[in-house]
Amino acid sequence: MILLNSPPVEPNLNPGISSGITRLSLTGFRSYPSLKLECDTRPVVLTGQNGAGKTNILEAISFLSPGRGLRGIKLSEALCYPEDGTEQATSWSVAVSLETPYGTTDIGTGLDLRTGEAEKRLLRIDREDVRSQATLGEHLNVQWLTPQMDRIFCDGVTARRRFLDRLIYGLDPYHAGRVMRYDHVMRERLRLLKQGGLSQTAWLQTLEAKMAESGVAIAAARLQTIETLRQAKEGALGVFPRAALSIIGDCERDLQERSALEAEDRLQERLEQSRLGDAESGRTLKGPHRSELKVIYVDKNRPAEHCSTGEQKALLISIIMAASRLQALRGDQVPILLLDEVVAHLDEKRRQSLFAEILNLKIQAWMTGTDGDLFQSFGDSIQHIKISEGILSV
Repeated sequence: MILLNSPPVEPNLNPGISSGITRLSLTGFRSYPSLKLECDTRPVVLTGQNGAGKTNILEAISFLSPGRGLRGIKLSEALCYPEDGTEQATSWSVAVSLETPYGTTDIGTGLDLRTGEAEKRLLRIDREDVRSQATLGEHLNVQWLTPQMDRIFCDGVTARRRFLDRLIYGLDPYHAGRVMRYDHVMRERLRLLKQGGLSQTAWLQTLEAKMAESGVAIAAARLQTIETLRQAKEGALGVFPRAALSIIGDCERDLQERSALEAEDRLQERLEQSRLGDAESGRTLKGPHRSELKVIYVDKNRPAEHCSTGEQKALLISIIMAASRLQALRGDQVPILLLDEVVAHLDEKRRQSLFAEILNLKIQAWMTGTDGDLFQSFGDSIQHIKISEGILSV
């Protein structure tokens, strides 16, 4: 069990490498047939009534990281459906200019169904086509908290595991590549098994060896990240609940007891032994994709799933800010945070502590809310943008 424990925020923290979006362009995305937004690297607050389009902007930015964005959708579900009755978009794109101490990077991603091919995510960095989404982690790290995550500790294990993996993307940019390679090979193996390929022993062994190599590397990164967070003396906001983290799974247990090569051999053996069961069930029953993140609210000695909704939200904020602070302390690039309706459910003390941490770490946080008064203490340290019926105003 790994403990995240820290003193209150210190105002003189030396920040890591700060970066931020200075230009955002959307085309055919959700409620925005077209949108262009110019800003600087300060935090951004988006306010407006429910349904105004605030979260859609955050979701667009979330596609600048590997995966399916903060809603976890199919790419085609982000296509624009204009309310004026005009034809639905057949493509969408998100493009940004990312400002860093090393210069400006242009990043674009999207979907184009006009080619007639199956859904395929397009990606371009500095006007060059890029094949792997994992490359995004080398340029920026995006983390988010949304109202849908409030019950993450009570829902299935998949959401918690993905939350941990996304934290690791910021601390280890190669982790996304490991996860994507593992998932790709796992799908290939399962497809072969479902098609009656149990007799293709040599090919199955090759796939399982690849899964074992990537799978053990994934488990090792999870263990290392949790241990690194524990060792960070300033790992979380002092006014937020202390969290103890652990990751439970066969691969993680093997790594704590054996060498990495032995752990790979054991995972490969488990995969070989589960071929028939995997073929019959239609899913892979063994591997790090089955591991579970456990979180304890330390001061109350209570599992996170038994805490109130407010306590669970506070634990999530504590963990994500611990990782952000660790990146700053190591001199890494701090993440871009997407905080959807987060502050409305925080008391004044916690709200002020969160704001102070964002400013101290020089994080470009994109925050949404219906009540602009909740962000008044930011003063001129933020950029406040109001949204009404898809129209933005300062």
